[in-house]
Amino acid sequence: MDNPNIDNPAPKKEENVIILDYLKFGYINPERPTARGKPIAQALGVDKFTLIEVTPKQGIDLEIHEKVYIGSGKRDKINRVKGLLDYEKLTATSRIELEYAIKEIIQSKEEIYIKFFNEIDSLNIKMHKLELIPGIGKKHTQMILEERKKEPFKDFEDLKKRVPLLGDPVDMLAKRVSLELDTTQVKRGKKKYYMFTQVPSKHPSNKKRYRRGRNNRNRNNRNRKPNKNRNKKPNNKANNKATNKPKTE
Repeated sequence: MDNPNIDNPAPKKEENVIILDYLKFGYINPERPTARGKPIAQALGVDKFTLIEVTPKQGIDLEIHEKVYIGSGKRDKINRVKGLLDYEKLTATSRIELEYAIKEIIQSKEEIYIKFFNEIDSLNIKMHKLELIPGIGKKHTQMILEERKKEPFKDFEDLKKRVPLLGDPVDMLAKRVSLELDTTQVKRGKKKYYMFTQVPSKHPSNKKRYRRGRNNRNRNNRNRKPNKNRNKKPNNKANNKATNKPKTE
Protein backbone atom coordinates (compact mmCIF):
# COMPACT_ATOMS: atom_id res chain seq x y z
CA MET A 1 0.00 0.00 0.00
CA ASP A 2 2.23 2.78 -1.29
CA ASN A 3 -0.42 5.47 -1.10
CA PRO A 4 -3.24 4.82 1.38
CA ASN A 5 -6.10 7.19 0.71
CA ILE A 6 -9.84 7.49 1.01
CA ASP A 7 -10.37 7.58 -2.75
CA ASN A 8 -9.68 3.83 -2.83
CA PRO A 9 -7.61 3.41 -6.02
CA ALA A 10 -8.06 0.59 -8.51
CA PRO A 11 -7.92 -2.91 -7.01
CA LYS A 12 -4.39 -4.17 -6.53
CA LYS A 13 -3.37 -7.79 -6.67
CA GLU A 14 -1.69 -9.02 -3.53
CA GLU A 15 1.86 -10.32 -3.79
CA ASN A 16 2.25 -11.58 -0.23
CA VAL A 17 -0.17 -12.72 2.46
CA ILE A 18 -0.06 -13.58 6.14
CA ILE A 19 -1.66 -16.90 7.08
CA LEU A 20 -4.54 -16.47 9.53
CA ASP A 21 -5.61 -20.10 9.81
CA TYR A 22 -4.46 -23.35 8.21
CA LEU A 23 -6.91 -26.23 7.89
CA LYS A 24 -4.86 -29.30 7.04
CA PHE A 25 -7.95 -31.41 6.34
CA GLY A 26 -10.10 -28.65 4.84
CA TYR A 27 -13.36 -27.29 6.15
CA ILE A 28 -15.48 -29.50 8.37
CA ASN A 29 -18.65 -30.77 6.75
CA PRO A 30 -21.42 -31.03 9.41
CA GLU A 31 -22.98 -33.92 7.51
CA ARG A 32 -19.66 -35.77 7.31
CA PRO A 33 -17.56 -34.57 10.28
CA THR A 34 -15.03 -37.37 9.90
CA ALA A 35 -14.47 -36.76 6.20
CA ARG A 36 -11.14 -35.24 5.24
CA GLY A 37 -10.93 -32.57 2.59
CA LYS A 38 -8.03 -30.87 0.84
CA PRO A 39 -5.76 -28.51 2.82
CA ILE A 40 -6.74 -24.85 2.67
CA ALA A 41 -5.65 -21.64 4.39
CA GLN A 42 -7.27 -18.31 5.12
CA ALA A 43 -4.93 -15.36 4.68
CA LEU A 44 -4.64 -11.57 4.77
CA GLY A 45 -3.01 -9.56 1.97
CA VAL A 46 -0.07 -7.40 3.00
CA ASP A 47 -0.72 -4.52 0.57
CA LYS A 48 -4.48 -3.90 0.74
CA PHE A 49 -5.60 -6.16 3.62
CA THR A 50 -7.46 -8.42 1.19
CA LEU A 51 -8.96 -11.58 2.67
CA ILE A 52 -7.93 -14.52 0.48
CA GLU A 53 -8.18 -18.33 0.38
CA VAL A 54 -5.10 -20.27 -0.74
CA THR A 55 -4.12 -23.92 -1.06
CA PRO A 56 -0.58 -25.13 -0.32
CA LYS A 57 1.56 -27.30 -2.55
CA GLN A 58 1.48 -31.03 -1.93
CA GLY A 59 3.47 -31.99 1.16
CA ILE A 60 3.67 -28.39 2.43
CA ASP A 61 2.22 -27.35 5.78
CA LEU A 62 1.63 -23.68 6.54
CA GLU A 63 2.09 -21.93 9.88
CA ILE A 64 -0.22 -19.30 11.35
CA HIS A 65 1.29 -15.79 10.92
CA GLU A 66 3.63 -17.11 8.27
CA LYS A 67 4.20 -14.72 5.38
CA VAL A 68 4.03 -16.43 1.97
CA TYR A 69 4.31 -15.29 -1.63
CA ILE A 70 1.24 -15.65 -3.90
CA GLY A 71 2.29 -13.47 -6.85
CA SER A 72 2.53 -14.44 -10.50
CA GLY A 73 6.15 -15.56 -10.14
CA LYS A 74 7.50 -18.84 -8.80
CA ARG A 75 5.82 -19.77 -5.52
CA ASP A 76 7.59 -21.82 -2.89
CA LYS A 77 4.61 -22.95 -0.83
CA ILE A 78 1.35 -21.90 -2.47
CA ASN A 79 -0.17 -24.00 -5.21
CA ARG A 80 -3.30 -22.00 -5.95
CA VAL A 81 -5.05 -18.79 -4.97
CA LYS A 82 -8.68 -19.90 -4.74
CA GLY A 83 -10.07 -16.37 -4.59
CA LEU A 84 -11.42 -13.69 -2.29
CA LEU A 85 -12.73 -14.65 1.12
CA ASP A 86 -15.85 -13.17 2.72
CA TYR A 87 -15.40 -11.82 6.23
CA GLU A 88 -18.42 -13.86 7.37
CA LYS A 89 -16.62 -17.08 6.41
CA LEU A 90 -13.56 -16.46 8.59
CA THR A 91 -12.93 -19.25 11.08
CA ALA A 92 -12.79 -18.52 14.81
CA THR A 93 -9.00 -18.75 14.67
CA SER A 94 -8.81 -16.34 11.72
CA ARG A 95 -10.93 -13.76 13.52
CA ILE A 96 -8.64 -13.89 16.54
CA GLU A 97 -5.47 -13.69 14.48
CA LEU A 98 -6.79 -10.98 12.15
CA GLU A 99 -6.14 -8.10 14.56
CA TYR A 100 -2.58 -9.25 15.27
CA ALA A 101 -1.87 -9.63 11.56
CA ILE A 102 -3.19 -6.14 10.79
CA LYS A 103 -0.99 -4.60 13.48
CA GLU A 104 1.99 -6.55 12.24
CA ILE A 105 1.50 -5.16 8.73
CA ILE A 106 1.07 -1.58 9.96
CA GLN A 107 4.19 -1.76 12.12
CA SER A 108 6.22 -3.19 9.24
CA LYS A 109 5.13 -0.24 7.06
CA GLU A 110 5.51 2.53 9.63
CA GLU A 111 7.10 4.87 7.07
CA ILE A 112 4.02 4.66 4.82
CA TYR A 113 1.52 5.21 7.63
CA ILE A 114 3.39 8.09 9.20
CA LYS A 115 3.35 9.66 5.74
CA PHE A 116 -0.41 9.20 5.86
CA PHE A 117 -0.59 11.37 9.00
CA ASN A 118 1.70 13.96 7.42
CA GLU A 119 -0.13 14.29 4.10
CA ILE A 120 -3.79 13.29 4.54
CA ASP A 121 -6.14 16.12 3.60
CA SER A 122 -9.68 17.12 4.52
CA LEU A 123 -12.78 15.11 3.67
CA ASN A 124 -15.15 18.09 3.55
CA ILE A 125 -15.84 21.38 5.32
CA LYS A 126 -17.29 19.71 8.42
CA MET A 127 -14.96 16.73 8.79
CA HIS A 128 -11.33 15.83 8.26
CA LYS A 129 -10.31 12.39 7.07
CA LEU A 130 -8.29 11.90 10.26
CA GLU A 131 -11.55 11.89 12.22
CA LEU A 132 -12.57 8.69 10.48
CA ILE A 133 -9.93 6.84 12.49
CA PRO A 134 -11.28 5.56 15.84
CA GLY A 135 -9.82 7.56 18.75
CA ILE A 136 -9.12 10.72 16.76
CA GLY A 137 -11.48 13.61 17.43
CA LYS A 138 -11.56 17.22 16.32
CA LYS A 139 -9.09 18.34 19.01
CA HIS A 140 -6.60 15.63 18.08
CA THR A 141 -7.02 16.46 14.41
CA GLN A 142 -6.34 20.15 15.00
CA MET A 143 -3.21 19.35 17.00
CA ILE A 144 -1.95 16.96 14.33
CA LEU A 145 -2.47 19.57 11.60
CA GLU A 146 -0.70 22.26 13.63
CA GLU A 147 2.23 20.04 14.59
CA ARG A 148 2.89 18.73 11.12
CA LYS A 149 3.10 22.32 9.83
CA LYS A 150 6.05 22.88 12.16
CA GLU A 151 7.77 19.66 11.17
CA PRO A 152 6.61 16.37 9.64
CA PHE A 153 6.22 13.48 12.07
CA LYS A 154 9.22 11.15 12.00
CA ASP A 155 7.58 8.00 13.35
CA PHE A 156 4.77 6.77 15.59
CA GLU A 157 6.67 7.65 18.77
CA ASP A 158 7.20 11.20 17.55
CA LEU A 159 3.49 11.46 16.78
CA LYS A 160 2.50 10.31 20.27
CA LYS A 161 4.92 12.71 21.97
CA ARG A 162 3.79 15.76 20.04
CA VAL A 163 0.06 14.97 20.26
CA PRO A 164 -0.71 14.18 23.94
CA LEU A 165 -3.51 11.72 24.82
CA LEU A 166 -3.66 10.52 21.22
CA GLY A 167 -3.20 6.86 22.07
CA ASP A 168 -1.31 4.24 20.11
CA PRO A 169 -1.47 5.03 16.35
CA VAL A 170 -1.01 1.35 15.47
CA ASP A 171 -4.06 0.34 17.53
CA MET A 172 -6.19 3.12 16.05
CA LEU A 173 -5.23 2.30 12.47
CA ALA A 174 -5.82 -1.41 13.10
CA LYS A 175 -9.34 -0.68 14.39
CA ARG A 176 -10.07 1.32 11.25
CA VAL A 177 -8.89 -1.52 9.01
CA SER A 178 -10.93 -4.06 10.99
CA LEU A 179 -14.00 -1.86 10.71
CA GLU A 180 -13.63 -1.69 6.93
CA LEU A 181 -13.16 -5.45 6.61
CA ASP A 182 -16.16 -6.31 8.79
CA THR A 183 -19.02 -6.73 6.33
CA THR A 184 -21.42 -7.77 9.11
CA GLN A 185 -21.78 -4.15 10.24
CA VAL A 186 -23.99 -1.63 8.50
CA LYS A 187 -21.79 0.91 6.72
CA ARG A 188 -23.23 4.26 7.73
CA GLY A 189 -21.71 7.56 8.76
CA LYS A 190 -17.97 7.24 9.30
CA LYS A 191 -18.14 3.51 8.62
CA LYS A 192 -19.09 3.88 4.96
CA TYR A 193 -15.65 5.06 3.81
CA TYR A 194 -12.79 2.79 2.71
CA MET A 195 -9.42 4.33 3.48
CA PHE A 196 -7.07 1.36 3.61
CA THR A 197 -8.95 -1.56 2.07
CA GLN A 198 -10.66 -2.25 -1.23
CA VAL A 199 -14.41 -1.91 -1.59
CA PRO A 200 -15.89 -5.43 -1.30
CA SER A 201 -17.88 -6.89 -4.18
CA LYS A 202 -20.98 -7.04 -1.96
CA HIS A 203 -20.81 -3.31 -1.23
CA PRO A 204 -24.15 -1.51 -1.83
CA SER A 205 -22.52 0.90 -4.29
CA ASN A 206 -21.62 -2.01 -6.55
CA LYS A 207 -25.16 -3.38 -6.30
CA LYS A 208 -26.59 0.02 -7.20
CA ARG A 209 -24.40 0.25 -10.28
CA TYR A 210 -25.48 -3.25 -11.32
CA ARG A 211 -29.15 -2.50 -10.67
CA ARG A 212 -28.92 0.81 -12.52
CA GLY A 213 -27.39 -0.87 -15.55
CA ARG A 214 -30.01 -3.60 -15.54
CA ASN A 215 -32.84 -1.07 -15.26
CA ASN A 216 -31.44 0.91 -18.16
CA ARG A 217 -31.41 -2.21 -20.30
CA ASN A 218 -35.03 -2.97 -19.37
CA ARG A 219 -36.02 0.63 -20.05
CA ASN A 220 -34.37 0.53 -23.46
CA ASN A 221 -36.22 -2.69 -24.25
CA ARG A 222 -39.54 -1.11 -23.23
CA ASN A 223 -38.94 1.95 -25.42
CA ARG A 224 -37.97 -0.14 -28.42
CA LYS A 225 -40.73 -0.26 -31.05
CA PRO A 226 -42.05 -3.76 -31.68
CA ASN A 227 -41.17 -5.32 -34.99
CA LYS A 228 -44.50 -6.20 -36.59
CA ASN A 229 -42.88 -8.51 -39.08
CA ARG A 230 -40.82 -10.39 -36.45
CA ASN A 231 -43.42 -13.12 -35.81
CA LYS A 232 -45.22 -12.85 -39.15
CA LYS A 233 -45.26 -16.09 -41.07
CA PRO A 234 -44.14 -15.97 -44.69
CA ASN A 235 -46.88 -16.06 -47.28
CA ASN A 236 -46.14 -19.43 -48.83
CA LYS A 237 -49.13 -19.23 -51.17
CA ALA A 238 -47.87 -16.03 -52.74
CA ASN A 239 -44.42 -17.52 -53.11
CA ASN A 240 -45.84 -20.69 -54.65
CA LYS A 241 -47.90 -18.72 -57.14
CA ALA A 242 -44.85 -16.72 -58.11
CA THR A 243 -42.72 -19.81 -58.58
CA ASN A 244 -45.43 -21.85 -60.34
CA LYS A 245 -46.46 -19.09 -62.73
CA PRO A 246 -46.16 -20.36 -66.28
CA LYS A 247 -43.58 -18.79 -68.46
CA THR A 248 -44.80 -16.58 -71.29
CA GLU A 249 -43.18 -16.80 -74.66
